[in-house]
Amino acid sequence: MTDKIIVIDEGTTSTRTMLFAADGTPLGSAQREIRQHYPGPGLVEHDAAEIWDATIACTRAMIDKAGGADQIAAIGITNQRETIVFWDRKTGEPLARAIVWQDRRTAADCAALKDAGHEAAVQAKSGLLLDPYFSGSKIGWALRNWPQLKEAGDRLAVGTIESYLIFRLTGGVHVSDASNASRTLLMDIEGGGWDSGLCDLLGVPMGLLPEITGCTTTVGTTDPALFGGAIPICGMAGDQQAATIGQACLAPGQTKATFGTGAFILSASGTARPHSSNRLLATVLVQEGDLRSYALEGSVFVAGSLIKWLRDGLGLLANAGESEGLARSVADNGGVYMVPALSGLGAPHWRPDALAALSGLSFASSKAHVARAALEAQAYQAHDLKSAFAADGVDWADLRIDGGMAANDWMAQDLADMLELTVERPDFVESTALGAAMLAATGAGLYPDLASAAQAMRGTATRFTPAIDAGQRKTRLAGWQSALAKVLS
Repeated sequence: MTDKIIVIDEGTTSTRTMLFAADGTPLGSAQREIRQHYPGPGLVEHDAAEIWDATIACTRAMIDKAGGADQIAAIGITNQRETIVFWDRKTGEPLARAIVWQDRRTAADCAALKDAGHEAAVQAKSGLLLDPYFSGSKIGWALRNWPQLKEAGDRLAVGTIESYLIFRLTGGVHVSDASNASRTLLMDIEGGGWDSGLCDLLGVPMGLLPEITGCTTTVGTTDPALFGGAIPICGMAGDQQAATIGQACLAPGQTKATFGTGAFILSASGTARPHSSNRLLATVLVQEGDLRSYALEGSVFVAGSLIKWLRDGLGLLANAGESEGLARSVADNGGVYMVPALSGLGAPHWRPDALAALSGLSFASSKAHVARAALEAQAYQAHDLKSAFAADGVDWADLRIDGGMAANDWMAQDLADMLELTVERPDFVESTALGAAMLAATGAGLYPDLASAAQAMRGTATRFTPAIDAGQRKTRLAGWQSALAKVLS
């Protein structure tokens, strides 16, 4: 029976393809790291050709494992959001490096638009804030500054990562699913289409953009020459929306936090678009057919990338997993706090100009205190977001966590302690890929709707409950607020 699902999970630091059974059981995976390019301070780029090559290699490996293309019911795609790709419509080849979501080159442009009073109108339409994090200002900047894009004329196509991959997989279908489109600053998230006023404001011709489609819509089939047969593509979502779906957070108020390169917390809002007075984001969670569901989101720019920086940039860790042992090796943080603004600060502060800081050091401080401070920062940032969600009328009853950092038991317990609520971690922590599998299984007709797929495919979970006294919690949070205030000032 043709009921296996392939998921292409194109992340910030790696490309991975996973093979799933129809009940959500993982059957295999193949992965390749993606090189990060840093051409200057605050600049982050990817080679889209490298991403394509890695995607093809990993996907072929999983199709071979499944027994051939005729064993695959559908392909789902989930991807790093806001990263933007520029390519040639005739050849599919990239015309420039992709500008990654972490890139801050348009900070001054966004600040100027804010100063001109545009942010309220932008938020009303897009649900987002004027920040270089989002795709729209990146596109406008590239069109003004990269001559090869102007020279391409009608051959130029623009899109987020899933759009680029679909174009190349199908041989020319130019679409973007609604969840990814809602992260561009260019979409009217209630109307469902590109907004001409937003496009004009950011200098993006609408003709360059893909058609917006649903997340379970069959957008096409793969070129048979790629995998030995045509496979339907019918499950697409940005990585954070996919993780929310993979955690079965579909009902209003259900909340998940993904601790990957960054940390992203989404709370489902149902079919009513949320509005924030506390600098949180309204985003499309999923679109089934023409029916859109929404989420309220808080985005933290630096999470797992902080541990990677301690390992690769400072040489304090031999491997990422060492951070847990170091954190356990000291009784407390020794007064050491880390504000991880290595790419500025995201929600609820939105300070692209902020710089990271490590404070409270003394001769008694060790690398264990630094590692612990890095892990503690995740709980502190989550606590700041919890307060903002509550102020917007969305308080969390519990929190479902996933992503690479979520495998760290010490950090999961620290989250429960500092947030003062139960934290639930699925035993299969790759919720992003699982969510894309749920979308693809729904699109392929293996389940009647997404809610049924989520119920059938989600596995078991481990729970962490608060185990710290109120005095310790209060003292630690006060120390964090003091360290944060110095960075914000």
